[in-house]
Amino acid sequence: MRLPEIYVLRHGETEWNRARRMQGGFDSQLTETGRAQARAMGRMLAARGVDATSHLLLSSPQGRAVETARLAFGAAPTPDPRLREIAMGDWSGLGRDEIDARWPGPPGEHFIDFYARAPNGEGFVALWARCADLLADLDRPAILVTHGMTSRVLRTIAMGRSRADLARLPGGQGVVFRLSGGRHDRLAAPLAVGGAER
Repeated sequence: MRLPEIYVLRHGETEWNRARRMQGGFDSQLTETGRAQARAMGRMLAARGVDATSHLLLSSPQGRAVETARLAFGAAPTPDPRLREIAMGDWSGLGRDEIDARWPGPPGEHFIDFYARAPNGEGFVALWARCADLLADLDRPAILVTHGMTSRVLRTIAMGRSRADLARLPGGQGVVFRLSGGRHDRLAAPLAVGGAER
């Protein structure tokens, strides 16, 4: 798949990220750190000449992504439902400790496998299909403001890799990923933090 230059941003930290609660299709407010992360990502990209005039600005319609885009670029993004986060089914809104107590997984379970087994969740086949559909529609350089797991899937597809490669990609908040010509570059803003997707 030949793609234009793409910048993929994960939304800034939210109250539920901080509390280790699964958001999925639900939403929670950005924390002060999350708002600072959004602004820092915008400044970093502006220094590279990347903004809402040079690139198509799309975001998940979920509030945390829309607010991140607005804070980062000072412009309202075009919402695209294909950028929403993977739906977590029965786990939506629950804390990780509660999920582990009620639905224990195997010892040492990788977080990718954790997401795949969410009861009544969306699953990776459906997420993969909608991300591939969005990428196929891009005909100009774009900024995609999305979520942790959706970001991983978008980047995996854009690099021509398979679902088995999802776990090999880095994550984190306050981090921008640039995809161009088959390259995958991680650009960390000053407030970047690591951590699994929630």
